[in-house]
Amino acid sequence: MIVLGSTSEVAQAFVEKALQEGEKFEKIYLFTSNKETTERFARHIDVKFLQQAEVIELDLTKEIDYNRFDNINSNVLFCAVGYLGEGTEEGLYDNRNTERIIDINYSKLVPVMNYFAHKFESRRSGTIIGLSSVAGDRGRQSNFIYGSAKAAFTAYLSGLRNYLFDKKVHVLTIKPGFMATKMTEGLPLNPKLTATPKQAAACIYKAFKKEKNVAYVLPVWSIIMMIIRNIPEFIFKKLKL
Repeated sequence: MIVLGSTSEVAQAFVEKALQEGEKFEKIYLFTSNKETTERFARHIDVKFLQQAEVIELDLTKEIDYNRFDNINSNVLFCAVGYLGEGTEEGLYDNRNTERIIDINYSKLVPVMNYFAHKFESRRSGTIIGLSSVAGDRGRQSNFIYGSAKAAFTAYLSGLRNYLFDKKVHVLTIKPGFMATKMTEGLPLNPKLTATPKQAAACIYKAFKKEKNVAYVLPVWSIIMMIIRNIPEFIFKKLKL
């Protein structure tokens, strides 16, 4: 399995869930911008599951040497790359914040996804799982820079799914709502609408095995976002969301 964004609690929980369920991987490739933290996780799954893992440094803010990845092959790619950045109120006119959000969540990530998608296409097999966000379902004043990047990533995954369908490669889009992770630490999240990494991993694994196309981590979010998407624009633009 190839894991992009291996410091993500959701990514790590999914890896553990898959191994607990008896999935077999020749090797797990843990791509990360934080090698030290990820090496601890690699040792953990080695001891707990006797699973071989290789930690590979990947910084999406820097130039990428794709030749380093030539010998990496797998039938599952799990992408949990994400960067929330500053909200609109704090960071809208901070170009560095804006560029980093767009780069990490979309513009620098998609070429990496394409690189591995091409390998899957060549083998005519595999599953690509991408974590997007409900923030991409409709732009809201509180975080529309982040939401716009996630909207683009959702559209990318949809098009990739369409493109790879007859190549026997499945693409699953996951849309988490509120998540209790390091990225959201300190935010006033409604506990009834917030999933833990373990809850998310269980949902994602179930969707993976059922070959779903799109799945919300908590079902309630599909209802919430359906309502939000259908609010008329002349009303929506006045709301403080």
